[in-house]
Amino acid sequence: MADLSKVRNIGISAHIDSGKTTLSERILFYTGKIHAIHEVRGKDGVGAKMDSMDLEREKGITIQSAATYCTWGEYNINLIDTPGHVDFTVEVERALRVLDGAVLVLCSVAGVQSQSITVDRQMRRYSVPRVAFINKCDRSGANPDRVAAQLQEKLAHTPAFVTYPIGLEDKLEGVIDLVNMEAQYFDGEGGSDVRKAPIPADMMDKANELRHKLIETAADFDDTLMEKFLGDEPVGAEELSRAIRVGTLSMKMTPVFCGSAYKNKGVQTLLDGVGTFLPSPMDIKNEALDQDNNEQKMVLDSDPTKPLVMLAFKLEDGRYGQLTYMRIYQGTIKKGDSIINIANGKKVKVPRLVRMHSNDMHEIDEASAGDIVAMFGVDCASGDTFTDGNVRYTMTSMFVPEPVIELAVSPKDKAGQVNFSKALNRFTKEDPTFRVMRDEESGETIIKGMGELHLDIYIERIKREYNTEVIVGRPKVAFRETITQRSEFNYTHKKQTGGSGQFGRVGGFIEPLPPDAIENYEFVDDIVGGVIPREYIPACDKGFRESVTEGSLIGQPVVRVRVTINDGATHPVDSSEMAFKTASIMAFREAYMAAKPTILEPIMKLEVSVPEEFQGTVIGQINQRRGVIMGTDSDAGYVTVDSEVPLSEMFGYSTDLRSVTQGKGEFSMEFKKYQPVPRNIQDEMVKEHQKKRAEGK
Repeated sequence: MADLSKVRNIGISAHIDSGKTTLSERILFYTGKIHAIHEVRGKDGVGAKMDSMDLEREKGITIQSAATYCTWGEYNINLIDTPGHVDFTVEVERALRVLDGAVLVLCSVAGVQSQSITVDRQMRRYSVPRVAFINKCDRSGANPDRVAAQLQEKLAHTPAFVTYPIGLEDKLEGVIDLVNMEAQYFDGEGGSDVRKAPIPADMMDKANELRHKLIETAADFDDTLMEKFLGDEPVGAEELSRAIRVGTLSMKMTPVFCGSAYKNKGVQTLLDGVGTFLPSPMDIKNEALDQDNNEQKMVLDSDPTKPLVMLAFKLEDGRYGQLTYMRIYQGTIKKGDSIINIANGKKVKVPRLVRMHSNDMHEIDEASAGDIVAMFGVDCASGDTFTDGNVRYTMTSMFVPEPVIELAVSPKDKAGQVNFSKALNRFTKEDPTFRVMRDEESGETIIKGMGELHLDIYIERIKREYNTEVIVGRPKVAFRETITQRSEFNYTHKKQTGGSGQFGRVGGFIEPLPPDAIENYEFVDDIVGGVIPREYIPACDKGFRESVTEGSLIGQPVVRVRVTINDGATHPVDSSEMAFKTASIMAFREAYMAAKPTILEPIMKLEVSVPEEFQGTVIGQINQRRGVIMGTDSDAGYVTVDSEVPLSEMFGYSTDLRSVTQGKGEFSMEFKKYQPVPRNIQDEMVKEHQKKRAEGK
């Protein structure tokens, strides 16, 4: 049984292109998990171990979070490499939900970027303590001091250098370890031999200044250290490390490491820091809700002897069926054990238990509290809690953002229908932000997601993994029609053929319903004196109801209409239900065009968050899209613009926003209301509809 205090469950997260996956590769190399280093966009065509999907290797980005485990000295490390792209935000959410600590990777040139702000917000949401690694110190323009200042300004951290680079850009030689006050150089193949030496004389002043600052920051968390600091007494490495750890676990201090993963410098020192400063499962307070006791909060102990509690946080369709990633919070699980899914009460047997090393599996017989494992044959959804049946606890699930974009999709040929459905079922199970619905009006399958790249990747995966070509349509906007004034009708339907004819007359008016009406159609029967016999009234209602399913302007449903009938006439022989239904349909058409009909379009509430320097450009962009600015709000160098914009103008917006904000802009969008389209656009739409109908005939 592993010593729990030596277990570290950590995630590596950052803005896109900060070097997360390269850092994961180096960690695996130095801990002996892989025996050769491959680059993310390597010339050898192998690609990084943690980017196991072909698509990831081609695009040079991480799409799915990959899990692995390794040992460093006396520490057992479970590691998850997460995507940096805003479209795959749920992968970061689910990883941080089950991790105890994290490494926030920052580029020494670009510093704190928009996605760094997002992942930092996610770390706070799940109270995940972190250390920062300022990567790419070998690049031209590298400036770790500026990045540390940004950590303080933009993310409100209290950063303190624990290591500092010796030389920058192409002169990067190694790092200074400020806790032990020594220089570290990384020699040998892949920088695997760490050579310790005295700090270069020309850097001694800088090192003393930084160590003084480090002690000052850490002294807030240790009274003895504070006394020594105030009395200017020497401080030992061990007591300094202890205070830094307390500060890190309380999330009130962020130890900052420097280096270059690509140039193999500073990674081993970071690994030492992961062991020394980040929490073990025993340092983290995990809570569950007791379903047998009115959802009372229970604190879980990282104790292998207590009843089993674990959370399924990620699903993948593996070679042997569904692979479920589990984080064990309490208790022990063995191969062959039975576990219960608290969500549906189903009992499942665990046929295989594995530890994941990216896409390779290593069989194990048992796992206990603090471990991250995967198992086959367990059918469940992301976020389900499992126990051994002795307790009925549920863990709180993760935050899932709402999708913001949708596309109509269909398989290219009928033969691909089965695989197409299989793919969509699998992806919705794996990814809570990917939704599928059927549009009843058009009969199309609509997929929804977090952004254009998000949906593009899934369409590409259907082609590759399911060998099915997909037709992608431009998403349709659900327009509506309504009337703007009262209009009367008096229509007589008369048809004389051989035998009995058809006769029915209906009189009355149509008028708009108030905007807050719950129903979209209302029928009022004001017939007196039996001018229309009672048995024909439902047929009139049926005729009007049928009429509102398709308006005369552009063939869309008519909403917010009240129809009142107050007059009519009947024939003793020729009147029938059919005659009155037809009379009602024709009467509605007659009155509709006189009631000044208009087209309604869906209006979205749009919230855009961008650095202040892009405020003018973004507002200009919203105005171009017929948007109305409702208000702006500034905070910490970022501005949030609230507006209302027609959905039909929002296609391609995420790409446009990223291009004008250097990828730093983020937006969220939700349905707000329906409102009339401008007259010139309405005229164009009506013309277009008439043209289509003429062509269709």
